[in-house]
Amino acid sequence: MIFNNRYLNLGEEFYHKTPPVPVLNPNLIIFNHDLAAEFPASLSKLDHQTLVELFSGNLIPDSSIPLAMAYAGHQFGQFNPQLGDGRAIYLGELERRDGSVVDVQLKGSGRTRFSRSGDGRSALGPVLREYLVSEAMFKLKVPTTRALAAVTTGEQVIREQLIPGGVITRVASSFIRVGSFQYFAAQQNIEALEKLSHYVIERNYPELQHTDSPHLALLASVVTRQAKLIAQWMQVGFIHGVMNTDNMSIAGETIDYGPCAFMDTYRHKQVYSYIDSMGRYAYSNQPKIGLWNLTRLAETLLPLINDDIDEAVEMAKDVLGNYMEIYDDAWLQGMRGKCGLSEKGDSEADRALLQELFNIMAQNKADFTLTFYYLSQLNLLSNEKDEQLKNLFVDPQAIEKWLVKWRERLILDSLSDEERQSQMLSLNPVYIPRNHQIEMAIRAAEDNDDFEPFHALHEVLQKPFDYQPGKDSYMRPPRPEEEIENTFCGT
Repeated sequence: MIFNNRYLNLGEEFYHKTPPVPVLNPNLIIFNHDLAAEFPASLSKLDHQTLVELFSGNLIPDSSIPLAMAYAGHQFGQFNPQLGDGRAIYLGELERRDGSVVDVQLKGSGRTRFSRSGDGRSALGPVLREYLVSEAMFKLKVPTTRALAAVTTGEQVIREQLIPGGVITRVASSFIRVGSFQYFAAQQNIEALEKLSHYVIERNYPELQHTDSPHLALLASVVTRQAKLIAQWMQVGFIHGVMNTDNMSIAGETIDYGPCAFMDTYRHKQVYSYIDSMGRYAYSNQPKIGLWNLTRLAETLLPLINDDIDEAVEMAKDVLGNYMEIYDDAWLQGMRGKCGLSEKGDSEADRALLQELFNIMAQNKADFTLTFYYLSQLNLLSNEKDEQLKNLFVDPQAIEKWLVKWRERLILDSLSDEERQSQMLSLNPVYIPRNHQIEMAIRAAEDNDDFEPFHALHEVLQKPFDYQPGKDSYMRPPRPEEEIENTFCGT
């Protein structure tokens, strides 16, 4: 692995050089061969023991200069001027075979200057959760960080009790966050903001380098990517759990899989995060929180956008004013696709039809994923396949009435059942990483050193849109005794 270290050129105020803390007895849980194939052949050719040492942090390639990044952030609305990588260490940039560049980071690799009172380690459970969910998101076609490898450390971490430790190796288009800009804005360090902005543009938005106002263009580009990303979260029933500004990627990827979860029974205000007691980051709040976070980014860029701050504010407002329209358009386009509707229909009528479906799902405790999967199999002129869908609803008549309206709307599109169903099935997964299944995999690994449930679940999630015979248990929602109401970030 040959790393580049361009981030170092920004200056020492951006990071603290720190090596991973070696672990006692690491073992490789999983290595992502498909992702590794995107990089030069040297990575795939490494022997097993070298992979173990590399992805545990015990072996650092000569070309890597490990560091912890500095950043700030609003956490549940409260600003913390110094956060930084408290349990993650950045190894550097890797070039893909196609010439694009990604960042590589170890998470759970030991204390850094930014760990505060933490140990810098990760329990095994959050490592397994992030590996499963981030790779599932990739297969669901949602922009995301990727997981390259996961290892056990052979050591215990202290949480409420002693728990086996783990390290995950993450790959991202960028690990720069909104909070990275906030860190320097809080210090009124305009020079550092300028450096950071140019670095992000060069790395992630090179098409903006020669625009008249690159910093304003950067804001507009991040707004667009984030609006579209959150629309995709909503379309698969994903709840991030901690949409703090330090957890919002400047590259428009899903990042930092802590107390995240996919929705089972649909609820507008569903929350899974144990720490989100007020529901700030509930499912239905995610779009407006995205705008709130982007407004914090805009505030940091004002001095770069225009020397006249009042003028800069107006320019930033114009850009932020586009967010909801971009989000609404992306949401409608995606939801139309999930429901087999083309753009031939009236947008507001389609939006009302879709919202009515969500209201019926909420009132009748229908499963999010299975509702759309079973809807994908229905015919226009026959209701012979409706029963499976209706069985998801407490009151089947409620969805029956909606299906009448839906079929009336489908007539506008003049697609055959086969064409429409094929399109819908390519957008509506059979399998998602359900919370109770993840928990079963974690329990088996942490309690019994048994990784078979983890590997079995991961294998199913590699083909989320394909029905897999014999895998029906991975489709079903949790039974009442299996429901997981709270997830945790692992710190």
